[in-house]
Amino acid sequence: MNKCSKIYVAGHRGLVGSAIVRCLEAAGHKDIVVRSFSELDLRNQVAVQEFFAEACPEYVFLAAAKVGGILANSTYPAEFLYDNLAIQNNVIHNAYQYGVKKLLFLGSSCIYPKLAPQPMTEDCLLSGYLEPTNEPYAVAKIAGIKLCQAYNRQYGSNFITAMPTNLYGPNDNFDLTNSHVLPALIRKFFEAKQAASPNVILWGTGTPRREFLHVDDLASACLFLMQHYTSSEIINVGTGIDVTIAELAGQIGKSVGYEGQIVWDTSKPDGTPRKLLNVDKLTSLGWKANVALADGITQTVEWYAKNSSKVRI
Repeated sequence: MNKCSKIYVAGHRGLVGSAIVRCLEAAGHKDIVVRSFSELDLRNQVAVQEFFAEACPEYVFLAAAKVGGILANSTYPAEFLYDNLAIQNNVIHNAYQYGVKKLLFLGSSCIYPKLAPQPMTEDCLLSGYLEPTNEPYAVAKIAGIKLCQAYNRQYGSNFITAMPTNLYGPNDNFDLTNSHVLPALIRKFFEAKQAASPNVILWGTGTPRREFLHVDDLASACLFLMQHYTSSEIINVGTGIDVTIAELAGQIGKSVGYEGQIVWDTSKPDGTPRKLLNVDKLTSLGWKANVALADGITQTVEWYAKNSSKVRI
């Protein structure tokens, strides 16, 4: 992949896709192809085929997906399964059909079993039961992994798959119903401070442990892998460091400047007890995360404060 290669970033308006576009532009890539949802519905098989026939991208970053937190996954399981299957099936198949040189498919750490040994190594895949609250999304992502591997084995394609940990950063989804935990917490604390609320009510016990990766670090890893990784085997992308949700909430509250009390609603689910990726495979290739969690939270809070009127809520 050189500076003049034609590169298609699927999902360029989302958290991950927008970061990949920023990273590509900063690296000097000139021919970046993007399409909004109104221009191209990736669930539409005919439309995707027509796009690939016309655009003929050489490289593809598949960052488009329907994503969300525990509540969204529990409320819309059919959409999380169908939409993601349709998106990845259409893009991966047409990447093969139209001779894409290399494709990077982004999975998720939720593909691993609920009670997988921690930190989770890549060989944990399909070794146990999934977390029920995000099973449809995880099943779709596992199917995408297996589809890439099948095309590589049968047709000699060069499709690689990366499994990022929990992500955050600019252009995240801050909808309290559909977002992931970190952006939801930022919005909750931000609005509680504005309203001078004496407390913030958060789901669960605060004891589950999670790993968080700034999306700019993920974008950096994606470009690194596109240049340096060719195996069909999945590869984890993370920091190798986790915190409790209570610790995360404390850091966000401090960054926002909220001085009220945190109240934990223990009637609500915690989800997986711990999700920490083993990133030895990636670090052995020469890449590691650069953005410390405290710094990333501060940057994201500042971004949200400046853009709160137009973010996804």
